[in-house]
Amino acid sequence: MSCGHDHDHDTLDAAAIDRTLGAAEARCTAEGERMTAPRRRVLELLLAAGEPVKAYDLIARYGTDGQAAKPPTVYRALEFLERKGMAHRIASISAYVACAGSSDGADHAAAFLICDCCGAAQEVTTPVGQTFALAADAAGYAIDRITIEGHGRCSDCRTA
Repeated sequence: MSCGHDHDHDTLDAAAIDRTLGAAEARCTAEGERMTAPRRRVLELLLAAGEPVKAYDLIARYGTDGQAAKPPTVYRALEFLERKGMAHRIASISAYVACAGSSDGADHAAAFLICDCCGAAQEVTTPVGQTFALAADAAGYAIDRITIEGHGRCSDCRTA
């Protein structure tokens, strides 16, 4: 999505991506899981993108030699990363992002501010998720994950 004006959205540098991948691998090992090569590659692509990425774009970008991945490879990796809290799916735009809200894998409500002009998404902390989880608990529900999505325009798009 392009809106015709400049943006200053943050992306991670190579060192930060390597640190995050290392921490993810260490967490997997500590939890008795494996950070397989496909899981690592998909997380690396999400981290490098710095913005929501559709699954078919991950499939196309997957191979380092220009070779696309087989769709089940990417979808299985995404399912694992979501389950472990390392990535989130933003349902309203059918895209995925690396989790910015919890580096230790602690459960949290993922809340996103999504720009309808440029497509940027920012993960933010909000007490709404905790309130929602408490309401669900009071109603007898066991919530597995919460994703809150707010649509609007980012500061760059608002001032352009």
